[in-house]
Amino acid sequence: MEICHLYISPGHNFVGHHGREPDTHRAMEVPTIECMAGHGICGDRYFDFKDDYKGQITFFSAEVFDQLCIALGLHDSSPAAVRRNVITRGINLNDLIGQDFEVQGVRFHGMEECRPCYWMDRAIAPGAEQFLKGRGGLRARILSNGELRSTARIAEAVG
Repeated sequence: MEICHLYISPGHNFVGHHGREPDTHRAMEVPTIECMAGHGICGDRYFDFKDDYKGQITFFSAEVFDQLCIALGLHDSSPAAVRRNVITRGINLNDLIGQDFEVQGVRFHGMEECRPCYWMDRAIAPGAEQFLKGRGGLRARILSNGELRSTARIAEAVG
């Protein structure tokens, strides 16, 4: 499994916003994330969100994102829009549901599909929720402490 991109966000844009406007917390691309067993990702909105939370970390397929962009005619779209933490290449994430697995020395347990919701049509484009049904990514629990590294080249902010 290749890690193509890593994202964290300091706050929730959609969770708890039913019937209201979403917030505007950016999903920030970072070169590494620090995984804490049983807690989540340091600096992310889901760190210590709930006891034994199923989505301490989320994974999403770069291949599925590419297919989504083609199907919806999206150009210059970023995988940050799906608001998942780890964008992967080279693995069917649904195969990890119910399984323990290891990435870059960090252990995880795949809990369930990260099901798309109606917010996807707003965050990405109309039709995104329907397209992503059955391929919305993976929610996982973190079983061991460690760091994940991305293969992406991230431009540093200037100024």
